Amino acid sequence: MFDLTTLRTPIVAAPMAGGASTPALAAAVGRAGCLGFLAAGYKTPEAVAARIRELRELSAAPFGVNLFVPGPVPDVDSIAAYRAELAAEAARYDVELPEPDPSDDDRWDDKVSLLLADPVPVVSFTFGPPPADVVADLHRVGTYVVGTVTSVTEARAVAALGVDALCVQGPEAGGHSGMHDPYAPPPAVPLLELLAAVRSETSLPLIAAGGLATGADIAAALRAGARAVQLGTAYLRTPESGAKPTHKRALADPRFSETAMTRAFSGRPARGLRNRFIADHDPTAPIGYPLVNQLTQPLRAAAASRDDPDGLALWAGTGYRHASETPAETLTTDLWESAVGLAAP
Repeated sequence: MFDLTTLRTPIVAAPMAGGASTPALAAAVGRAGCLGFLAAGYKTPEAVAARIRELRELSAAPFGVNLFVPGPVPDVDSIAAYRAELAAEAARYDVELPEPDPSDDDRWDDKVSLLLADPVPVVSFTFGPPPADVVADLHRVGTYVVGTVTSVTEARAVAALGVDALCVQGPEAGGHSGMHDPYAPPPAVPLLELLAAVRSETSLPLIAAGGLATGADIAAALRAGARAVQLGTAYLRTPESGAKPTHKRALADPRFSETAMTRAFSGRPARGLRNRFIADHDPTAPIGYPLVNQLTQPLRAAAASRDDPDGLALWAGTGYRHASETPAETLTTDLWESAVGLAAP
């Protein structure tokens, strides 16, 4: 079974749903001795299987697959007002808004079955604690299991399920918060402080995630007790990233000067570059993943096709200004070399 201690370099390329985490990106970081990830969120099981096959053709290095844990299904009526509000956006982009589908669970059971029938070295979970029986089943097929946590309370609960490691995500992270209760206030404890608190509660290996983008960031997280670090935004502009060209350009555009946590695009708190859509809709966006995500999907697709960054979910962590166009393998090696010598206490 895979173990974090076997990594030549303790860096993990974060699973970024929506297309950014490609087999090419996972293979590139694998060549640097790190752990690459594929994101199963938003993809059909068939598409996930195809990406796993593609990655195996590119690399023999270990890799992981990330799953969204299904959460409580929101009341469709609570989404109606937001759907009415987004009618103006639909007119702007000349698209039709879908009717929300409360039965959408991201085909969770089928994806779990896929990963049991065709095991991968690592499976991680976000948006909630993985069911104990799924953890046990994955262990039986030799898979290393990682649970994502955003608080000490979540860490205690997930550690008790028998996972092999915890991904400790600070609020600085780009994209969706892995928080388990979507109705709770978004996490606010900074990553390094959260790492220390979780470290005091468990002996499990910890993967630090959230705003890490430089060698100094990596060294600080390792000094705070992490066994490895997880970077996502740092890879978004690399040639291997599948992020939309509009998204890649926005990360370097001085017009976008800050990030914000918002529910406006998906109904779950997520960090991205503050743009017009967030300014217009964040104050009224309801809690309601995946229904809000369904509503905004055609809007986001149309914005991307028009090269309009103000209608796109420009997910980004707080270290986004350090994202570069350097190839992923070289970037990973450079980051680790700059961290070496700083990581020792």
